[in-house]
Amino acid sequence: MPTRELKDGFLNVMNSQRGTNTQEIRRVFEEAMRECEIERGWDESNSRRSWTDDELRVILSDAPTKENCLKHARAFKRGYGAVEQIYRWAAAPLDRIEEIRPDDVFIKQIKRVARRLGWRV
Repeated sequence: MPTRELKDGFLNVMNSQRGTNTQEIRRVFEEAMRECEIERGWDESNSRRSWTDDELRVILSDAPTKENCLKHARAFKRGYGAVEQIYRWAAAPLDRIEEIRPDDVFIKQIKRVARRLGWRV
């Protein structure tokens, strides 16, 4: 489909929703785009490989949003869930980690990088 036809299709949808706030249309569109990208997938050739401190630093320097999870997953050729999990472990309380996975080297790496970036860990 030519770009012009695609754009016209989007404009038709937006114009059919005249009573809807443009911010709401943007939110719904961005959510649909994110879902579409996750469904279609991308190159995940680095899955199951070790993360470097620099990669973790880049991820943890951004806010833990869905958009940033998707951005970093594509950039580092990893799965969406892998990036999301980094944010979750970085924010997890230490007592919970000690309870669940006290000897996990990867989680300790995440916590170390997060601490250096100023996360409360």
